[in-house]
Amino acid sequence: MRYVWQNENWAEFTWDSDSLIKPLGQARMHQGRLLSKVDALGLKFSREAQAEILIEETVKTAAIEGQTLQRDSVRSSVARRLGLPTAGLPAASRSADGLVDLLLDATANYNHPLTTERLMAWQAALFPTGYSGLRKILAGQWRGPEPMQVVSGPVGREKVHFEAPPSDRLDREIKDFLQWWERGSQKIEGLLRAAIAHFRFVTIHPFEDGNGRIARALTDMALAQDEKLGSRFYSLSTRIMAERDEYYRVLERCQKGNGDITGWLVWFLECFERAVEHSETLISTVLTKARFWQRHGQTLFNERQRKVVNRLLDAGPGGFEGGLTTRKYVSMAKVSRATAFREISALVARQVLRQNPGGGRNVSYDLVWPDTEST
Repeated sequence: MRYVWQNENWAEFTWDSDSLIKPLGQARMHQGRLLSKVDALGLKFSREAQAEILIEETVKTAAIEGQTLQRDSVRSSVARRLGLPTAGLPAASRSADGLVDLLLDATANYNHPLTTERLMAWQAALFPTGYSGLRKILAGQWRGPEPMQVVSGPVGREKVHFEAPPSDRLDREIKDFLQWWERGSQKIEGLLRAAIAHFRFVTIHPFEDGNGRIARALTDMALAQDEKLGSRFYSLSTRIMAERDEYYRVLERCQKGNGDITGWLVWFLECFERAVEHSETLISTVLTKARFWQRHGQTLFNERQRKVVNRLLDAGPGGFEGGLTTRKYVSMAKVSRATAFREISALVARQVLRQNPGGGRNVSYDLVWPDTEST
C-alpha cells in the first residue's frame, strides 16, 4: 500500500480543472446569495445568526469524531463569548469552552499569522485535562513515535484505512504547510485553497488526537480569509456530519492516490454548497425568532417562561415534538404542576402560546409564530 505522502513532492497536488467549473460556480453563487442575506440582517441579528451557526459547528465537528457535547452547554459558552443573554443556561463544560475558543480564534482572528504555537494551543484547548476520554494523550505537542493509523473493525480484525507520515517528518511537514499557507497558496482560488488546506493537514495528522477538528477549523479560517469576514454564517461540519461516510471514503481514496485530488475537491465544493443552502434555512429561523421578540418587546415574562419560550423558538415551528404540555413545562422550568399550569395560562392570555387542536387528557400548546411571509 502506497500513501500519497510517500510520493516525491507529495503536496504538489493536481486536479482536472474542467471537472471543477460547475461545482465551483454553484458554490460561489450560493455563497454570494447567503452573504447578501446576512448583510440585510443588521448587526444585532447577525450576532444572533453567528451564535446559531457557531453552536451547530461546535456540536457537529465534535460529533464527527464521536464526541458528544451538550447543546445547552455549548450555547452557554457561545452566548458568553458573543455577549448574548445567558439566563436559564447551564455552565459550559471545559470541553465546550475549548472547542468554541478554537473555532472563534480561527475565524475572528483569521488575519493573524498561523504558527506552530497557535496550532499546538488549539489542540491543547481541545483536551484541557490531558485526556481523550479515558486515555492519556500528548496535549499541545506533536504525536509520539508510534505509527499513527486510522483503523476500523473489531480487535484482531482491524482494517487500516490510512497511515500518517512518521513522527520524525512532522517538523518539516508542518513547516512546509505553514509556508504554503502564508505564501504558496495565495494564487489558488479561495474555496479550493480551503479544501486543499483541509486535505493536507489531515493527511499530515500531526497530533495524537484532534486532527479532524483542527483541520475543519483551518478550513473555516481559510474561508474567512477568502470572504474577509470574521463571522461564519454556514456550518460545513454540519454537512460533513450528515455525509460522514462519504467524507471518509473520498479522503481515503485520495490519500492512497498519486496526488490527483479532483475527487476530493469536487466533493468538498458540493458539500460546501449544501452547507450554505442549509444555513439559508437557519438564517430564516433566526429572523423568525427576532420578529417574535420584536412583537413581544413589551410582554412580561419571568425567567422560567422566557427559558421555555426560547426552547420552543430553538425547535422552530412544529419542531417541538408533541407540543408543550404541562408535564414538559414542569420538567424544563423545575416548578410544581400548579405553577406550570398558571404560567402556561398566562402565556396563552398574552397571545404568546396557543392551544393545539384536540384536548382532553393530552392538551398541548405551541407558540403563536410571527408571519414569515414578509421576510
